[in-house]
Amino acid sequence: MSTRYRIGLVALALVSAAALTAGCGRGGDASSDFKIAVVTRNFTNPYWAALRDGALAEGKRLGVDVAVQAGQTETDSDGENAQISTLAAQGYDCFAVVPVNATNVITPLVPVARKNIPILNLDTQIDANASKQAGVAYASFIGSDNLAAGKIAGEKMLEALGSSGKVIVLQGIAGEQNGINRDKGFTDAVAGKLEIVQRAPADYEQDKGLTVTEAILKAHPDITGIFAANDTMGLGAAQAIKNAGRTGQVKVISVDGIQAALAAVKAGTVHGTVTQYPYAEGELAVQACLAKHQGKSIPDRVVAPIAFIGQDNVDQQIAAFPRPITTFDNPLAGLVNK
Repeated sequence: MSTRYRIGLVALALVSAAALTAGCGRGGDASSDFKIAVVTRNFTNPYWAALRDGALAEGKRLGVDVAVQAGQTETDSDGENAQISTLAAQGYDCFAVVPVNATNVITPLVPVARKNIPILNLDTQIDANASKQAGVAYASFIGSDNLAAGKIAGEKMLEALGSSGKVIVLQGIAGEQNGINRDKGFTDAVAGKLEIVQRAPADYEQDKGLTVTEAILKAHPDITGIFAANDTMGLGAAQAIKNAGRTGQVKVISVDGIQAALAAVKAGTVHGTVTQYPYAEGELAVQACLAKHQGKSIPDRVVAPIAFIGQDNVDQQIAAFPRPITTFDNPLAGLVNK
């Protein structure tokens, strides 16, 4: 099978066919007694729900038992940690974890690491130094290039506004690396051209995106662009712009590619979204765990695809959702026994 991997209808057909030939054998093949635990932040955010759905679908396709748990909110580190601790006592053979921040999941992963159970770091990077001090290591990091996502958003904002204008940045959770990287990528792309008049955290939540943007629009009525570090905040910003009677006057670009954001792009209330593919991340997590189970060496980093979705390709992405309309090299594609 080619390592060129398209997560679309054709690729899923190929993967499904390969899975059928693999069966559910013992001794290194996918088996009913091999269990994968995936823990993310919450399922309220459609982004994490899509990651869950991708992992569960891939587990079913490959004949692997997959459980996905989460906290209650984007910032519920205690709830997420409790889920990890519960699963750690239930005999799971591989863990894949999305942290709330750079360090919250390290302590509950210590018992997992002591049993030499493989751990995958998904989507948001966990602090390497703190992990090493605690004796926790990761078999691989699977996630998008968030610096590149921010850079694309900045370039598209320049196209939308021209070489001058005032913009604001809606940040995510304080200290969370994905948001930091998206902010940096955007800032670097617009440096010397657009003026960033304010940065404000909104915790990746739509209601906060709304209230924060409402306050900023009053303080800076001359802004013409908003970069939101995720779609839910971007949707909140778009609502605030609509409430102020300024739809079309202030361009919103966000990150993630959830269905509601795609609908907003189609409707013209959001200019565009840098789409990431959490469904694919969930699939990749299961593939990586299974490859480790079969004794294969997996890459230290697997980069999931991203793409900018605007008016010109939003219909295509809506039709393909939750799978990408772009291609990427999947280094895991040839590792799982067929």
